[in-house]
Amino acid sequence: MPGPRPSPSGLRLLDRRGFLSRTFDGLGGIAMAAMLAEDRLLAAGASSDGLQIDPKRPHSPRPPHFEPKAKNVIVVFVAGALSHVDTFDYKPDLIRYDGKPMPGNERLVSFQGENGNLTAPLWKFRPRGASGKMTSDLLPHLGELADDLCFLHALTTKSNTHGPGENVMSTGFTTEGFPSMGSWLTYALGSENQELPAFVAIEDPRGMPQAGPNNWANGFLPAAFQGTPFSTTKPVSHLARPADLPAETDRAARDALLALNRDHARDYPGDESLAARIASYELAARMQLSVPETSAVESEPAHILRLYGADDPEPTKAAFARNCILARRLVERGVRFIQVFNGAYASGGNLNWDGHSQLKEQYDRHGRILDQPVAGLIRDLKQRGLLESTLVVFCTEFGRMPMFQLGTYGRDHNPFGFTCWLAGAGVRAPFSYGETDPFGFKAERNVTTVHDFHATILHLLGLDHTRLTYYHNGIERRLTDVHGNVITPILT
Repeated sequence: MPGPRPSPSGLRLLDRRGFLSRTFDGLGGIAMAAMLAEDRLLAAGASSDGLQIDPKRPHSPRPPHFEPKAKNVIVVFVAGALSHVDTFDYKPDLIRYDGKPMPGNERLVSFQGENGNLTAPLWKFRPRGASGKMTSDLLPHLGELADDLCFLHALTTKSNTHGPGENVMSTGFTTEGFPSMGSWLTYALGSENQELPAFVAIEDPRGMPQAGPNNWANGFLPAAFQGTPFSTTKPVSHLARPADLPAETDRAARDALLALNRDHARDYPGDESLAARIASYELAARMQLSVPETSAVESEPAHILRLYGADDPEPTKAAFARNCILARRLVERGVRFIQVFNGAYASGGNLNWDGHSQLKEQYDRHGRILDQPVAGLIRDLKQRGLLESTLVVFCTEFGRMPMFQLGTYGRDHNPFGFTCWLAGAGVRAPFSYGETDPFGFKAERNVTTVHDFHATILHLLGLDHTRLTYYHNGIERRLTDVHGNVITPILT
């Protein structure tokens, strides 16, 4: 006897077209779930230490691992590899042995070839401040602030090439595709300000740095955590509606889009990807009001413009000074991470600090652009009480050799020992940590890596660098890879 007739729903299940349709729907759902999981946009999107991200509010404030010393970071990235032996790393033996071969390395071959004899600093070093810290006349305004600075004199890095060197300092890795430090911080902590981006990259007036947007890229982190590039010379584009678009039409279009998004969100409540995109559009709308006000550096009083050098007749210095003022204004408004670049792409040292051939002539020009604006930034943060909660990081991709390249008037790349410094929240000052050898060639005492540098910066923001991870391609990734130790002696 024939069995019972299938129900209408059972007949639909046996229908070939219906079966194939539901199969494709299921495969699409699996693919979407995989994509959302990869971007941590599922409802419980969390890292291995339980970090919760609301895709509707990706930049909402999140608690650190422990009590932080700093709330904000300003990174001054000096592109082109600033010479430590001509600025902050005083070596009397380099002066005494000027013109002689470096003992043990008489025929040293480095990045661009054979080197000549030792060459003394091209600017005089003098004691500065109550601490008597020796710094050079190339950067006298920063020298005056020596008592506010914590110098790291024995940094080392993994590359002697500009692009990979910038990548290491910004992301911890020589290759592209990894999240920048600002992306890691905003992923971990969010932002105190929902009207502006959590992470802003301020390009130099002369152009983009060698590694370009990789310095502020999100890598494999969700796109919400990439840096937003704009400056006083390159403002955010398309903030205002087109002149030929009536305000009523613009408002009606936005209202219609909002209604469509709400309907879709109601019909598909689990579509967290849509929620994330809506959040990005809403931030863009708020930026139409907040960015022009924040960028209005010309509204600063005359004495502040003078402090930074924004009134200087040299246009590049004045423009860089305005970028430094913009960084302070962003900190005041709760932006978590600001990256200020000084120097642009490869140019034979004409647009950055890559002094291979005519170092003295080029550095004299670059020093005037860098010195007063950065010193003005620190002074201004201090007088406003912002330095107590802001960490200022002064860094470069690597140092330079203590001798001239053979047949030139410039110094080659040196990844074996160089200087960066910190100022502000949570660091000892005046203080110097680590030493290079008597000629400034190689780090010898309290040697530190860029991974140690990053671990320390994260620590000052209340983050354990070993716990801040993101699962990607089968690996729990972190800013410091599998390396790094917090440089505890420099902490208050």
